[in-house]
Amino acid sequence: MTFRPKFISFDCHGTMIHFDMAGAARDHYGAQLSPEKMEQFIRDFSAYRLDEVLHDWKPYAEIVHNALERTCKRNGLTFTPEVAEDIYNRVPTWGPHPDVPAGLAKVAKEFPLVALTNSMNAQIPHNIAKLGAPITHVLTAESAGAYKPHMRAFEYMFDTLGCGPEDFLHVSSSFRYDLMTAHDLGITNKVWVNRSHEPANPYYGYTEVADVSGLPAVLGL
Repeated sequence: MTFRPKFISFDCHGTMIHFDMAGAARDHYGAQLSPEKMEQFIRDFSAYRLDEVLHDWKPYAEIVHNALERTCKRNGLTFTPEVAEDIYNRVPTWGPHPDVPAGLAKVAKEFPLVALTNSMNAQIPHNIAKLGAPITHVLTAESAGAYKPHMRAFEYMFDTLGCGPEDFLHVSSSFRYDLMTAHDLGITNKVWVNRSHEPANPYYGYTEVADVSGLPAVLGL
C-alpha cells in the first residue's frame, strides 16, 4: 500500500479488544442449554445487539439489556435484569487480542491512531489503557450520538478531526458494523482483520490481514 493516511481509525471492541459477549453469555446460560442451543443463543444475542444499535442512540447498558431480554424470550429462558447488568459491567474489564499491542505500537510510531468505538465515555478508557500503544483520539458512540453502523458515527469522526474519508485508513473485523458504512461514505482504504466473525465480502474493497500484527506490513513498515 503506497497510501499514507493522515489517521488510522480502528473499530475497538472485537477488532482490538477481545469482546467476550459469548463467554459472558455462556457463564450465565451454559448450564441451561445444550451446546447447540447455546451457540444459537450467542448468535441471537449478537443479532439483537446489532438491531438495537440501529435505532436512536441510547446508553449501551440499555442495548445489552434489551438485546438480552429479546434473546431470552426467543430461546425460552427467563430474563433477569441483573444478568444484563453483569454482562454490561464486564465490558471495561476486557483486554486486547494477543496480537494487538505489538502491531499497534509499530504503526503508532508513524501514524496517529483513532478509536471509533460503540462505547460509553466512562467505559472505554479502561479498554484503551490495556492496548499497550498510544491512541491519539478516542471517539465514542455516546459523544457522536450514534452507534456504528450509522453514518453519523463516522461523520462525527470526520468533523472532529477536520478531515474527509480520503484521509483515513479504517481497520475493522466487521463488515456490518464498520466496513460497509465506510465503503458507502467513500473510505476507499480499508483493512479487514479476519477474526472469523463474518465471511469475506470482496465487494467492499479492503486489504485482509489475519490479525493486527499484519497491519505494519500493509503500511510498508
